[in-house]
Amino acid sequence: MNVKNSNDLHYLWWLTLTAALGALIYLLSPILTPFLLAGLIAYICNPLVTKVAAWNISRALSTILVIMILLGASIAIILTIIPLFDKEISQLIKLTPAYLEAIKNNLIPWLETRMGFSLPIDIALFKQELLERWKDVGGITIKFLPSLTDGSIVIIEFLMNLFLVPVVLFYLLRDWNKLVRSINEIIPPRWTEQINMLAYETDCVLTEFLRGQLAVVLLMSIYYVTGLWLVGLEFALPIGILTGILVFVPYFGTGVGLILATLVALMQFQGWDGLIQIWIVFLIGQLLENIAITPWLIGNRIGLHPVLVIFALLAFGQLFGFLGVLLALPVSAALLVWLRHARKQYLKSNLYGP
Repeated sequence: MNVKNSNDLHYLWWLTLTAALGALIYLLSPILTPFLLAGLIAYICNPLVTKVAAWNISRALSTILVIMILLGASIAIILTIIPLFDKEISQLIKLTPAYLEAIKNNLIPWLETRMGFSLPIDIALFKQELLERWKDVGGITIKFLPSLTDGSIVIIEFLMNLFLVPVVLFYLLRDWNKLVRSINEIIPPRWTEQINMLAYETDCVLTEFLRGQLAVVLLMSIYYVTGLWLVGLEFALPIGILTGILVFVPYFGTGVGLILATLVALMQFQGWDGLIQIWIVFLIGQLLENIAITPWLIGNRIGLHPVLVIFALLAFGQLFGFLGVLLALPVSAALLVWLRHARKQYLKSNLYGP
């Protein structure tokens, strides 16, 4: 057997192994989510743990300190954002009767004139029902939290995953260097150089992507909140933050934010001036994101096509739920590096041609 045929057998073996691994991931997808999320967080936090450990602090204690800082920052962000959202949603409920009145006096007559038939919508009954249900509301968050104790299976699984993530994260961060050495030891020597090159390239892509995407989300959230607030739109905070968070899905985040802002503007402003200002904010935001911010912070190295992004989000969401959506893009960016090298090897093999 010549060398080239031997290499082809190696490629077939790796292809079979990859297919088996993919099938295993699919079968174990219900329990893999906390491990994948913990692995992603560990990858991001490992450099910080290494720097802390360099101060003559044990790796275990360094890991605990970093996790405590991470948890503290997360709790602080949650405790800051929830009251703001609670205030905004409470204000929305108070203004809903006025919005319904505007729909009754303006939107419904306009639709009936254009469509040529009557819309049998009892706005008064709907408004009365809404007021009866929410007149005793002391806060959306306070009213919502007790419903989390209903004992549903979904909530129990969510809480278990939430508990598992810091536990798995601790062991991954503490033993990160040992795990890397263990993986290196089982790699055949003839594959060492290629695997190290793939690992290095994957690390560069993930680092650029994760840091860049977080920066894009932060900057665009600040932009949309500030822009919508400056034009006087009510609920600028939740709409701006939601739009900024969803910008990692091409055009989807901007589209959702634009629709929500337009609906609120139609209720709030009497003329077209306010509505046009809202549209200008989103137009500038889209141009700023596509032309300046994303190329500057992320660049074109990742090469994730918008169609691939949407597919990855749907596929990972189907496999791993909501957390899968968070994991979809970084995992896809890493897989893309390996697929590019696999394609190069395939084009050189006898499987492609003589």
